[in-house]
Amino acid sequence: MSTPEAGGPLRGTRVIELGTVVAGPFAGRVLADFGADVIKIEAPDRPDPLRDWGQAAYRGHRLWWTVHARNKRCVTLDLRSRRGQDLLLELVATADVLIENFRPGTLERWNLGWERLRTVNRGLVLARLSGYGQTGPYAGRPGYASVAEAMSGLRAINGHPGEAPPRMAVSLGDSLGGMVAVQGVLAALLHRAQTGEGQVVDIALTEACLAVTESLVPEYDRLGRVRRPGGTRLDGIAPSNLFRSADGQWVIVAANQDTIFRRLCTVMGKPELADDPRFADHRARGENQDEIDDLVAEWVSARTASEVAARLEEAGVVVGQVYTAADIVADPHFRARGALVSHHDERVDDDVLGPGIVPVFSRTPGRVRWAGPPEPGTHNDEVYRELLGLTADDLEDLAKEGVV
Repeated sequence: MSTPEAGGPLRGTRVIELGTVVAGPFAGRVLADFGADVIKIEAPDRPDPLRDWGQAAYRGHRLWWTVHARNKRCVTLDLRSRRGQDLLLELVATADVLIENFRPGTLERWNLGWERLRTVNRGLVLARLSGYGQTGPYAGRPGYASVAEAMSGLRAINGHPGEAPPRMAVSLGDSLGGMVAVQGVLAALLHRAQTGEGQVVDIALTEACLAVTESLVPEYDRLGRVRRPGGTRLDGIAPSNLFRSADGQWVIVAANQDTIFRRLCTVMGKPELADDPRFADHRARGENQDEIDDLVAEWVSARTASEVAARLEEAGVVVGQVYTAADIVADPHFRARGALVSHHDERVDDDVLGPGIVPVFSRTPGRVRWAGPPEPGTHNDEVYRELLGLTADDLEDLAKEGVV
């Protein structure tokens, strides 16, 4: 393998981030992880609410910000003021990408719409994240991840039949939207490299969620089938379910492919099941899902989770335990791949462990350079002097006016 190069694959790319909370900042974080110079703009009087979001505080601070704002430079700027708008345009003139996740029409109200932005930078890529997109009858509605997950069909197929559709305990719709935004930004940058022209990338959270629903819509369109929640399994895919071990742990056994199912039967001491007409192929097993799940459940329940995992792994059967955060941190595989990284957080004056950078590049890997900046405007002097040539007196005047 070649020696990795420092800086990441997006070194030299500048991104202006106007997003708040999750969706836009998630996209900014991914780009920053791979070396982009991401400048996050917060209002002087209304910093990003994510600074104080999270279920628990450590030394008086929430830790979501530590990860979500890492590798970014944070400045303050009042985009509602004429001077703030002018300064943003000056920053945009130096940038490759602008990310925003305001309700559609907000930038236009500030006289910062696409047509004005492209007058100062024809190569700009503008990524716009919103609940329903920039067009269509719902464009003006506010939108959150929870609603996007619901209206995309994700919630309707999640959970157990007859129960209220649950949500994931993370902002899945926002993160999916952020990932789709990254995909769109990179494709638009490639197009710009070929043509010199920038463009708008329009990301609706509802559509980002809809994109991962597999055959949900085609099955309804051609068959009239409305897919319902399957609990811990997918209907027709067997065995691929959650089973409880003798020591009370949950283990997932996924042996729905013919050759893997045969291995599972051998490990369970029942090789004849692989040739039983009820279980002989994928479709037959799907039609007899309850029976086969009962057989696997009986075998798993007589053994500890570690024994189940060891025996199935040795036989080449796909298996995994349901991990908590404690299990993830204790598992050496995650650290060996850099899937967990520790970085110093100035706010708490301590090192904080968080998720690593995905995917892993052989020549230009990303890296965590610093945690989320401790205060709004941490990099005001650095950014405004370096990029716009402002002086200390200029910044003092802008601060007095409430612009920064």
